[in-house]
This record gives sequence, C-alpha cells and structure tokens, in this order.
Amino acid sequence: MQRLAVTGLLIVKFVQIVYNMSATAEERSKIKIGISIGDVNGIGPEVVLKTLANNEIINEFTPIIYASSKVVSYYKKALNLNDLNWNGVNTADEARPKRINVVNVWNDEVIINIGQSNETGGSYAFKSLEAATKDLASGKIDVLVTAPINKHNIQSKNFNFAGHTEYLANMANADTALMTMVAGDLRIATVTGHVPLKDVAKSITRENIGKCLVTLNNSLKRDFNIVRPKIAVLGLNPHAGDNGLLGDEEQNIIKPAIEKANKDGIFVMGPYGADGFFASDNHRNFDAVLAMYHDQGLTPFKTIAFENGVNYTAGLPIVRTSPDHGTGYDIAGQNKASEASFRSACYLAKDIFYNRKEYKDMMANPLQKQRVED
Repeated sequence: MQRLAVTGLLIVKFVQIVYNMSATAEERSKIKIGISIGDVNGIGPEVVLKTLANNEIINEFTPIIYASSKVVSYYKKALNLNDLNWNGVNTADEARPKRINVVNVWNDEVIINIGQSNETGGSYAFKSLEAATKDLASGKIDVLVTAPINKHNIQSKNFNFAGHTEYLANMANADTALMTMVAGDLRIATVTGHVPLKDVAKSITRENIGKCLVTLNNSLKRDFNIVRPKIAVLGLNPHAGDNGLLGDEEQNIIKPAIEKANKDGIFVMGPYGADGFFASDNHRNFDAVLAMYHDQGLTPFKTIAFENGVNYTAGLPIVRTSPDHGTGYDIAGQNKASEASFRSACYLAKDIFYNRKEYKDMMANPLQKQRVED
C-alpha cells in the first residue's frame, strides 16, 4: 500500500511538472499581482518601477500598481526610466496582460517630498493599500505585493496597526498571521513581531508557540510544497537558558510546546541558542526556523540574505509578500535603491499562488492526501 502511495505521488508530480513546463508565457502572465505603492516619498515607487522596467518580468505575471499615473510619471522622469510605459486603468478589471497597469486610486495633485516622512506620504500609502486590499478580497487580483510604508505617518483612524501584517490579519479575520522571512530555502518566522522587547517574555506562551508551529507547518506544506517539514525552534534566553541558569522559559514553556507539537505530528526540534545555531549553519538542516522575537530572527536573516529577502505573511487566506526593507528615505530619489528584494517578493507571491493550487489538487487526490498527511 505504501509503494502504491509513493507511485501515485510520483505520477501526479510528473504530470504537474510537464504541465508547468508546457505552460505558455501568455498563460503564466494571467496571474494578476496587485502592488501597493507604499510611501510616495520613500523608495517604494523606485523599486516598483525598476522591477517592472524589465520587459521579461511582465511575461511572468500581470502587474497592477495602485497609485496614480501622475505619481508614476513623476518617478519615471526622476529616475530617467524613459522607456517605461504603462496602461492607465480605472479598475483592475481593465488590466491588460504583458503590460504595466496603473489603477488611478486618486487624481489629486500630490506634492511629493522625496526623502521626507510626512502626513502626505502616509495618507496616500494607505489609500493605495486599502484599494489593493479590497480588490484582493473581491478576487480582482490574485496576490498582493506591498511596497514599504512608514509605520508612524500612516497611522490614522482607519489604520491603527503596527504594520502590514497586523492590518491584513485584521482584514482577513485571521487568528495567527505569522511574519515569515524567506530567501530561497531559508525561512525564519517569529512568535512575536512588532512588540517592544520588554513585552516579549510575557508573550511567549505554550499556546502562542503552538499556534505559530501549526501555522508555519501548514504554510510549509501548502505554500512551499514541502511534504514533511522540519522546523527548528530557538530559545528565548542566551544559550537557550543554559538548563535554567539563564532563564526558565525554555524548560517551562518552549520545550513543552515543542513536545506537544511533535505529538500532534509536527516535526520540531529545539530549543536552540540563536547565536550558535546560525553560526554553525544548522539552519540549513531545517525547512524553517521559529524565532521568539523580531530581532532574534531578522538580524541573522538580513545578514545572510538582505538584498534578496522577502517578508511573507503566513497563515492568511490570501497571498501577500513584501521586500524585507523599509522606506529608505536616506537614499530615496537618488536612483540608488536596489529592486532585488521587491523583484523576489513578486516572484515568491507568484510561486506561492501556484503552489497553493497544486496543493489543493494534491489534497483532492486520495493517494496524495494520504502521502501528505502521513
């Protein structure tokens, strides 16, 4: 019976590979990627337009920028992107494949102050994000890639969140939205996100760790097509508590959460001391790493993969990615910003979209479902 299940898995995978290889550029380009422009005074518009200026990339998906033709024109001139052309539309329904499409969310004459954080930058960043999110919810776009926002100037009565992750989790009514940094086979998620360091320890509970492990494990299967994920968990304290000498959270909270996850069929190991874990390249032995707090996970991640890293929100019913950098006011408008991370975010969003379709097909097949769930 086991040999039959394996044979079924191989046959379906072969069919899927052949199908993907035979898909035409036109078929691939039909996926609609919605792009929120971010803070118009930061490097968001620059990395978006530099990414899409490559004609090859629009054969992979249909980009739809939520901003205004006036803002795009301003940055086209500022960045000397003379060959850049786009299709101005009123709604995403009018978007054309193999073209850059700009949904005119507003027609205002926006005063752009490159490199400055102000209310204007936050206001129009939210207008763009809100419009893109609504279209994502209604199915007018397939995935969302968000350019960087400023978490301070975007705050208003309509946006009272620590960042994109929390906003989208609220919009999707998701219990666990897990910030996950991705660069190739390196995936690092965090139990706590934008939380002050003094509040981290009280947020580290068995329940929270357990929820994150379930979300991460499900995401690895559904979003990355990993049949039996292996997850490493980091400790909270230096040297993972050193057997209680440097803190007891590992013994009383983290280890019991790991044990429960293993009993529930999730392959988890740890807790590991964060410094030695990455210094020894142990992360290469796992499909993902669960860190306890923001800097514990993002510092090694950005050291290893800063320019190509992607911020992915796992646990949502929708697909959202973002570059792993901020607004970059200090280099805005100087044509210095690298588009590599934003480009990677677009490709990852596309890959996850197709991985989810493949996973859904696999789970609909009894042999595949048995293999995945064993």
